[in-house]
Amino acid sequence: MRAGAGISLPSVTVSPVELGLRANARQFGLLVAITGLVGSTAGLERSVLPLVGQEDFGVTSRTAIVAFVAAFGAAKALGNLFSGSLAERSTRKRALVAGWAIVLPVGPLVALAPNWGTVVGANLLLGAGQGLAWSMTIVMKIDLVGPLRRGLALGLNESAGYVGVAVAAFTTGVVAGSVSPRTAVWVGMVAVSVAGLLLSVVSVRDTSAHVAHEQAGSAGPDSHSLRSALARSVRIPVLRACSQAGFVNNLNDAVMWGLVPLYLAAHGASDAQIGLAAGLYPAVWGVSQIGTGWLSDHVGRKGPIALGMLVQAAGLLVLAAGGGRLEPSLVAAVLLGLGTALSYPTLIAAVSDVASPRERAPAVGVYRFWRDSGFVAGAVVLGLVADLSGLRAAIAVTAVLTALSGVWVALVRFRTGAWSRETAPSGVEESTRMP
Repeated sequence: MRAGAGISLPSVTVSPVELGLRANARQFGLLVAITGLVGSTAGLERSVLPLVGQEDFGVTSRTAIVAFVAAFGAAKALGNLFSGSLAERSTRKRALVAGWAIVLPVGPLVALAPNWGTVVGANLLLGAGQGLAWSMTIVMKIDLVGPLRRGLALGLNESAGYVGVAVAAFTTGVVAGSVSPRTAVWVGMVAVSVAGLLLSVVSVRDTSAHVAHEQAGSAGPDSHSLRSALARSVRIPVLRACSQAGFVNNLNDAVMWGLVPLYLAAHGASDAQIGLAAGLYPAVWGVSQIGTGWLSDHVGRKGPIALGMLVQAAGLLVLAAGGGRLEPSLVAAVLLGLGTALSYPTLIAAVSDVASPRERAPAVGVYRFWRDSGFVAGAVVLGLVADLSGLRAAIAVTAVLTALSGVWVALVRFRTGAWSRETAPSGVEESTRMP
């Protein structure tokens, strides 16, 4: 029947979009859980995959063994780079689902791999899928909470991801004592990727309405060009400093992932002990980020980033000086975790601070492209250093590079206060704005 023919139809009330952690707690919590699953896909490989290359496939070159880290980093960097454009042309949710769909074949490929090259190829898929999925969980959380709790939101996000890394790394290290390391990796990978895909398809809601709501009240440009985001990452001093710090941060993470298990194993550490060291680092990193993300909302971005890089450098020096013994390796893992917790979420928050809502996804994607390119450099360059001069020398070189990165950040001026291209006085350095 037609409306108006004597029948009164009930009115439909559309809930207004609200920004904030409390107003969006259910979806935010779901995205936190999904981030934990994304992180665990890397954690499954973290403590045992270098040993699989050495023991299952007879790979002796350290550069060849860490090729899986380089493959992962290169693919993840490109996945990050194009994630923002994909999200703007499609939706955040579709990009998230696409990421999980790309990860899905990784477990079977590792299980059936006839050679180490196939495992390296599987890590291309893992990196590309992580680049899409993790970038979208970050951007969607920022969309939901708005500008006032950005550091806290990113601390919670990165905490979930790296607690997932830690739990998976420790678990595979322990399980590898009972079953083959390769079995521990591929079974876990299948379970996690199926769970992540199902949750993303069934339960996640897109955040496009939140972006439009925030953009309506923003003085920033309604622009989302990937080319513009790339240019700004090089042109603006603060973004340039953040990009190099993220690059070096993941360069030293590549060393922790690809070389440290070999370093400890060469000095007699068991699979369980390697799993403990490999898991402690991201565990401290993950748990601490809740506090460090909140801290950056109150004291600014520059201090935590610079201090974090210097603390990481100290951890790497302890690791090198410890000569592969377990006790100093555990101390180093704690220092590396604390240092990374100070810098990691704060760097993304600093990048988000200078982007309008519509620029956010490309800006974060470009930053994560530069950051995850550090995996490639760490795996290739420091793998060669390890082959030529030994594992200890590679770790020491990484410590020096990390310290220099922290000094770079310390020398760049981070100005507080709201910023936009239209209102920044001529000659004033563009920088982060504090929420």
